[in-house]
Amino acid sequence: MTSERELRITSVLDKRQDNLVVVLENVFDPHNISAVMRTCDAVGVQDIYVLNTRIPRHKKWGAKSSSSAAQWLTIHQHTDAQECFGELRKRVDRIFTTHLGSDSIALYDMELTGRIALVFGNEHSGVSEEIRALADGNFIIPQMGIIQSLNISVACAVSLYEAFRQKNAAGQYGRRGLSPARYNDLLNTWSRGQLAMPDPADGTLETSL
Repeated sequence: MTSERELRITSVLDKRQDNLVVVLENVFDPHNISAVMRTCDAVGVQDIYVLNTRIPRHKKWGAKSSSSAAQWLTIHQHTDAQECFGELRKRVDRIFTTHLGSDSIALYDMELTGRIALVFGNEHSGVSEEIRALADGNFIIPQMGIIQSLNISVACAVSLYEAFRQKNAAGQYGRRGLSPARYNDLLNTWSRGQLAMPDPADGTLETSL
């Protein structure tokens, strides 16, 4: 592995946040999932939970390029909601779903510097009643239009960048967010594997180690 590649890998790992998790419930379009993954990678989210209780388990994420963000993320696939949330409760303190309800709070009124999981639902029906019952509350993204709806990948991007803003202001990106054991495990995996890395200079892929 070249020293340049090692530096890029460690600089990314130094910014990974273990206290921000994304959950996708029955999102059927793999291209939406792929777009969410790109945003997660961009803001330093390492873990995504893909919960499929009403649709088949996903076999691919809609990305045609080997530069897909999926290779740099830890993806947890579940088909049982209770099992999924049991695992989530071990790693976060609060779970919030995107849902337009009378008790929903605005995204920009949320405290997002703690250990948080954000749940985004199906493209047509949103987060199910079952999942809302398992969560700690609901939030909405304030909108001024008639439709009052955003594509799931857009909604996720808006939400994650607000979390990024708050966590960055709190200095969380200035220190390692992963435990030493997890940091070293990911470092070994990324360094060992033939993972395609985009070249920021020309957009091509760097595959040599």
